[in-house]
Amino acid sequence: MKVEQLEADASRPVLLQAILRAEATGMPFLVISPAGEGPRLVVLEESDEQLWVGRSPACDIPLEGDGLASRSHAELIRTGGDWAVADDGLSRNGTFVGADRVTGRRRLRDGEVVSVGESTLSYRAPRAAVITTLAGDRLPVRPDVTPAQRRVLVALCRPLLADPPQPTPASNRAIAAELFLSEDAVRSHLKALFERASVGDLAQGAKRVRLAEIALQTGVVQRHDVEP
Repeated sequence: MKVEQLEADASRPVLLQAILRAEATGMPFLVISPAGEGPRLVVLEESDEQLWVGRSPACDIPLEGDGLASRSHAELIRTGGDWAVADDGLSRNGTFVGADRVTGRRRLRDGEVVSVGESTLSYRAPRAAVITTLAGDRLPVRPDVTPAQRRVLVALCRPLLADPPQPTPASNRAIAAELFLSEDAVRSHLKALFERASVGDLAQGAKRVRLAEIALQTGVVQRHDVEP
């Protein structure tokens, strides 16, 4: 297990760059947002088989600032090449994957979010994401993102993956110029993506930033997508 602890006030570009470093290992990893602390990335290495998550400092993944987490709250278990989360009734407030409470053991899929107390653990499996790409193309088979929308997402995220990373996503004008689209077409694609990502209630600038974050954190857009 390799851990990278970020400062509590780490900027979004810093977090996204840390996620890309973890992604580059090719191994599954967790993006942890612990209550009362800065974000933490945990790369799950080949030697890891069983990891405890909880409020106790003795846990492999401690959540010491989370008053709603039990001391030994949940267990992460390697199952072949995948990982599962298990809660056999030890936790006081339960463990959730999305909106579903975990009873016994639940296999994790790339992009799923585990809630433990007030903390969240986003599970990423880069190798699994690669398997879902279309033959002859780099577009992931995601039922909620069309190939055209994904091209817009890649252009939107490009500045965040620059060297050095820029603090904001690409403008509609920049996206339109890159993809040879009209700005109206870009706005139409982004409107649909805002709805599908459930960020429609945010302010306009915040929508764009959050959409880019979601695309990068879930692996819909990856570093190789913006490389020449």
